[in-house]
Amino acid sequence: MSGIVTAGLDIGSTTTKVAVLADGEVRATRLAATGANCRRTALALLSEALDEAGLAAAEVQYVVSTGYGRRIVEASDEAISEITANAVGAQWCMGAGPQVRTIIDIGGQDSKVISLDDQGHMTNFAMNDKCAAGTGRFLEVMARILEVDLEQLGSLGVRSTETLAISSLCTVFAESEVISLLAQGKAVPDIVAALHASIARRVGALARTVGVVPTVFFDGGPALNSGLKEALEQELGVALHVPPAPQTVTAVGAAVLAARRVEAGAQGAPLALTVAETA
Repeated sequence: MSGIVTAGLDIGSTTTKVAVLADGEVRATRLAATGANCRRTALALLSEALDEAGLAAAEVQYVVSTGYGRRIVEASDEAISEITANAVGAQWCMGAGPQVRTIIDIGGQDSKVISLDDQGHMTNFAMNDKCAAGTGRFLEVMARILEVDLEQLGSLGVRSTETLAISSLCTVFAESEVISLLAQGKAVPDIVAALHASIARRVGALARTVGVVPTVFFDGGPALNSGLKEALEQELGVALHVPPAPQTVTAVGAAVLAARRVEAGAQGAPLALTVAETA
């Protein structure tokens, strides 16, 4: 991939992520709330990432987009599914490490489990995109009710001393359970641990539909939550590998696939980092 400069755009329902790849290395990544205008957000992040990498828009040879908004941003030369991009990004992030065989990706409004063969090709997947339970949105709602920062949930959960149960798989009903536990005077760390266990059961059930084979790779924003990671490991009985930047894995995968397209002879259109006012 020497001399090749590409970009990957992962335009999610809640967060947009961008990765710039040059000479076979990830030079810069950016992420921000998608907002009302995903075109503007994606291009603004790409401009920032290129500035950080010391690259000009004219040097970008190919752009691949993925995620919910993958077909909306005109700057993209190709749109691919997030399943494909995630699989490529996970193995790329592992480097010379073991082959990833299972990916657990928890996003803002969905969760996915992807099964790979020993060559890294996707063989099966399962997705929950009908309900917020077991997603980043679920954690955001619960953090608001508990009046704690989302980033605090991981450290709070590990301080639990009493095992509580949250049985509902519905965000609305789980919210009622949390409010009831607070009214009973239950400690916040115990409630957080129960929430993590609830998500782990939900995601664990999804994972078992495709099979859980090590090495298991855990990405998406909630992968930064150490308490949730521990709960999932207990639920599944396997260790989870979390990369340093779990939110940008799929964007990296899109950039890697873009570089492979260039190696195969593809040529992208000139990159414009502006959005028409009517867009």
